Parts: sequence; C-alpha cells; structure tokens
Amino acid sequence: MTIQRANFMRPLIAVAMVAASTFAAVAQKAPVPTRVRGTIENVEGDTLLVKSRTGEDVKLHIAPDLRVAGITKISLADIKVGSFVGATTVPGPDGGNNAVEVHVFPESMRGTGEGSRPYDLKPNSSMTNATVSESVVGNDGHTLLVKYKDGEKKVFVSDMTPVVTYVPGDKSELKAGAKVIAFMKQLPDGSFETDRVNVGLDGLTPPM
Repeated sequence: MTIQRANFMRPLIAVAMVAASTFAAVAQKAPVPTRVRGTIENVEGDTLLVKSRTGEDVKLHIAPDLRVAGITKISLADIKVGSFVGATTVPGPDGGNNAVEVHVFPESMRGTGEGSRPYDLKPNSSMTNATVSESVVGNDGHTLLVKYKDGEKKVFVSDMTPVVTYVPGDKSELKAGAKVIAFMKQLPDGSFETDRVNVGLDGLTPPM
C-alpha cells in the first residue's frame, strides 16, 4: 500500500469504527418502557409524577384526551364461562400456567388485545386475553380453559389470586397516593406523555 493510499484510508477506517461503535450503543440501548406501575406522588396542572414500583420518579405529561379506567376487586366466582378475561400467568412447578392475576373485561372491552404474549409483570410471565370456555372448580381454586383466535390455554386460578375488573374512571381519581398503571409514550423532546391510566379504587393496587 502506498503512503498516499494509506493516508486516504485512515479517515475512512476511523469513520467506520465510530459508526460501528455508535450502532453497538444504539443496539444495546434499553427499550423505552410502554407503561409505569407505581404510586402517584403529585398532580399539578397537566403533569403527573409517579414513583415507580422500582423507585424511579417518572414525570408524565397528561394528554388532552386522557382516558382513566378504575380497577376494582371482584371475586373468583365472578369469572363465568363466556367472560372475556386477561390472565397474567407464570409457569407452575407442574408445567402448567398459574395465574398471578385475572382481570375480567366488561362487555364494551370484549376482544381487547386478544391473544397470548410475553408480559413484563414478572420474570417469564405472559398475558393471555381470551374467552373462558370452561371452568372447573377444585379444592383450592378454578382451572379455566380460555380460548383465543390462534389457540387456547389452561390457567389455574387459586383462591388467593387477585381478580379485578374495569369500571368507568375520572381524572379526579388521579391524586397523591393512588396506585396506577400509566401507559406512556416518548415525545420527540425526550419527555413522556400518558393518554391512558388505570387507577386502583379504594386503595387497591392494580395487580396487572
């Protein structure tokens, strides 16, 4: 290689190395979260401050079209054949699907997110939104067969599993101390906005 060619190649190699390192940094960057679970610390104007369950302070701009849903406790007996439910499950010791929580959707929300997918509530957890086609009562809970468009799953719901449902909510319920799940998106300036918040009523922590 001539000296002239070597001098020409050096800046190209340097640029390539910088590009490669930048790409690696982008590839390793943590994904932007889509929801925050935690406790409201303050609401001021159109700003919601939430202390996440892992201890971070998360500041959210409240979108003008904010939707608020209340989460309230119901009983295991309220899960009926034909109910459209969401079930967060983790693998059980016997290889089955043990419910961490179940939420029963009102009829107006039937079909919401139908299917089964990985979920971020606990390690190895999944979320299945489906219709209950069979419910078998056992000594310590119910075994539900839930069916969705592309499959089905058997879910064990113990007597201790939290069961909740959605009720109409209002922005006035977003106050200090309330337990929430706020769905969020990142704005171009790097800040975060929420247009949907699930809030636990009567001190309830939304279990999903």
